[in-house]
Amino acid sequence: MTGTVVAVSLSDRHAFSKAQLRVIHLLAGLGVEGDAHCGKNVQHLSRVARDPSQPNLRQVHLIHAELHDELAKRGFEVPPGSMGENITTRGIDILAFPTGTRLSFGKAVIEITGLRNPCVQLDRFQPGLLAAVLGRGADGALIRKAGVMGIVVAGGPVKPGDAIEMELPVAPHIPLATV
Repeated sequence: MTGTVVAVSLSDRHAFSKAQLRVIHLLAGLGVEGDAHCGKNVQHLSRVARDPSQPNLRQVHLIHAELHDELAKRGFEVPPGSMGENITTRGIDILAFPTGTRLSFGKAVIEITGLRNPCVQLDRFQPGLLAAVLGRGADGALIRKAGVMGIVVAGGPVKPGDAIEMELPVAPHIPLATV
């Protein structure tokens, strides 16, 4: 299964949205070079306040462009990077992958650690957006559609147009949970 990189983004500040760039550089064990969330230990402000020694399982944030399409049909204007993602993908169902799935972008490799837990900042960006990125499965379980988080296993550049190769972890597969 392959997908494509639609956009890449970063912010050197703990801002909600990130600026789109021509290329980002992934650093093994750290994240996106120059991004506020880059680091071996947790960088998310609320998590730093609780325990700054936690490992950073949220080095890279990925969102599928299909979510942007879905949101546009519901009247939201959400360009790539605006919900804080570093990499916007198309053509792969990133929410369906198990924990530990590896995504390769040429030399760069990200291992998916879990789901992004959407928060109230989405409604501050556009009212109603938080509810729009949540859903319910046939069994009534909450579905979080705001993307996945990962760690950088191998560094390298990532740019729009890059192919994304997917490698599942060894079974048994563990479903994604929030990180």
